Amino acid sequence: MNEDQQMIRQMVIDFIETEVYPIDARMEKLEEGLNVQVLEKAAELGLLGPHMPEVYGGMELDTNTNTIITDFFGGVGNGFTVTYAVQTGIGMLPILYFGTEAQKQKYLVPAITAEKKVCYCLTEPSSGSDALGAKTRADLTEDGKHYILNGQKMWISNSGFADTFIVFAQIDGDKFTGFIVDGDTPGLTLGAEEDKMGIHASSTRQVFFENVKVPAENILGEIGQGHKIAFNVLNVGRFKLGAMCVGGARKGIDYSVKYANERQQFKQSISSFGAIQYKLAEQTIQNFAVESALYRTSHLMQELKHNLIEEGKSFTEATLISAEEYAIECAIMKVVGSEMITYVADEFVQVHGGLGFSEEFPASRAYRDARISRIYEGTNEINRLLTVNTLMKRVMKQEIDFTGPAMNVQKELMEGVSTPVGEGKYGAERKAIIDFKKAILMVLGSAVQLQMEGKLNLKEEQEIVMNVSDMIMDSFVAESLLLRVEKLNGMTSKPHAQEVYDAILKVYFTDIQTKIGKDGADAIVSFAEGDGAKMLLSGLRKFMRYTPTNVKKGRRLIAKQLIETNGYCF
Repeated sequence: MNEDQQMIRQMVIDFIETEVYPIDARMEKLEEGLNVQVLEKAAELGLLGPHMPEVYGGMELDTNTNTIITDFFGGVGNGFTVTYAVQTGIGMLPILYFGTEAQKQKYLVPAITAEKKVCYCLTEPSSGSDALGAKTRADLTEDGKHYILNGQKMWISNSGFADTFIVFAQIDGDKFTGFIVDGDTPGLTLGAEEDKMGIHASSTRQVFFENVKVPAENILGEIGQGHKIAFNVLNVGRFKLGAMCVGGARKGIDYSVKYANERQQFKQSISSFGAIQYKLAEQTIQNFAVESALYRTSHLMQELKHNLIEEGKSFTEATLISAEEYAIECAIMKVVGSEMITYVADEFVQVHGGLGFSEEFPASRAYRDARISRIYEGTNEINRLLTVNTLMKRVMKQEIDFTGPAMNVQKELMEGVSTPVGEGKYGAERKAIIDFKKAILMVLGSAVQLQMEGKLNLKEEQEIVMNVSDMIMDSFVAESLLLRVEKLNGMTSKPHAQEVYDAILKVYFTDIQTKIGKDGADAIVSFAEGDGAKMLLSGLRKFMRYTPTNVKKGRRLIAKQLIETNGYCF
């Protein structure tokens, strides 16, 4: 982070500590007006528009700075993270990307100042993952000036205080289209606040439309092209969710370390016990790895966005294209971020023991709040399938050369050639990454070959697709972690710091190799039999030869650093 980014990060931290924490318990009870109050204070600091064009009152900051803001908002500690994410993400972005200039002036400008609060109405009782199966209708009036909306939406965050509703409906029952609907339009009504497992500080209601009259000029984007709005906005939403998971997990680890140092059992701090040290270290390893993938993805999007602007694209066009280009990485961040914070929150409770089960301590809420992360912005199952489907679509469009590398791997196995160990300190890890990718090419390539021969239909084999998707996601995170640790090598000034980073790297690679190997084997035995399966499994074993490290020693070294610092320090 440069100096400006460090200042912005501190501003976010200070805002949370002064404006959110003091009223935390009241927000958790969804006391009326508090979400609005905090959102408006965030707007006063410019925190609702750092990713928006200056012409509409935004700050037009770069992608990495916006990632930092989103990341540290994740440490807010209650459902206000959802309020903030909806307003700045799925609330504003549809208007920014697809709105007319008049719509942007009328709805986007006041959303950035929090004069208007926005919500996003996509999900219905009968259509969740199948968003395009929505039944809400929009019928044009005889004079052609209005559309009449009828239908129902559910799980709509921010709906309890929203002024502007982004609504998806089927024009004439079959043209999926976006609309901007004013909250005070007659016929628009709300259900009661949902009694949810977690994120209690977030307003969540059903929204009903009964003959709601919407001006024709409030169509968002093109008729029948609502899927473009939904899918493009969800790319960014998934990335931002991953960022918030990193920030939330970091805060949970910090709490865990402090409590472990304070809690005395058998006349010593529980942080002195190996079982607790394992938990603190593993929480940190997983978060550090996912954090590495987060900022790698952020920088990839930033570089593309910068280049597009240099080529003459507008800030808005460049932002949209960069998110679309890295849709796979955004899906990966959603999955690995949400599953990482689920693990961290679970161990957060466990480190606290009985107190972790008490609502008087933050662990219980963190556990409940984390659970939704694997469901919204597209379930993790959907995002796993999406990762492989998007990859294969790009292969079919010849945007990615898949066949050549897959055939090279097959040839390599037939000739008994293996990847040489690279030179330098991290040569073994670089070799492992190459081998992980070869394993993916071998497994996916073999499945695709069977599909081409008519012996397999991957559309009906979701288990296999999800195995491959996990291999891709784990390899991406592992490579991101390696790139980060390589970059840190020689940059750290603290004594023994690089030794700790190396321990994080080696323990992660030891564990992830086992996981990638299992996912690969599960996929192979699901589509191959007899000698074919034996040959593929033998090939897979050749790609899983990273030398394991002493994981106990590595985790203890990581835990020692956390315990001595009394908090998350990486």
